[in-house]
Amino acid sequence: MTGIKLAYYRKKDWNRFVKIIADRESMHDTWHDWHKDFEKIKRDLTNKGFQVVDIIVDLDELTEYCKLRGIKNDGKARSQFVQGK
Repeated sequence: MTGIKLAYYRKKDWNRFVKIIADRESMHDTWHDWHKDFEKIKRDLTNKGFQVVDIIVDLDELTEYCKLRGIKNDGKARSQFVQGK
């Protein structure tokens, strides 16, 4: 069985999260909207036989990760960050 890591953003972190990302315009407006999509994606992957692992994103670690690599905090960077966990 293949494991898939999904980024999980805590509700309490959402307002700070959307302030620090470079691709705000492509992110959900609210945590609830994001969480609904997260649950659907997770369910779809599980139904296809994947083992899904939620990776709680620490915003300080994510910021440092991007800073050290000189990259923007965008979807690609967040995906790479989570896969490294």
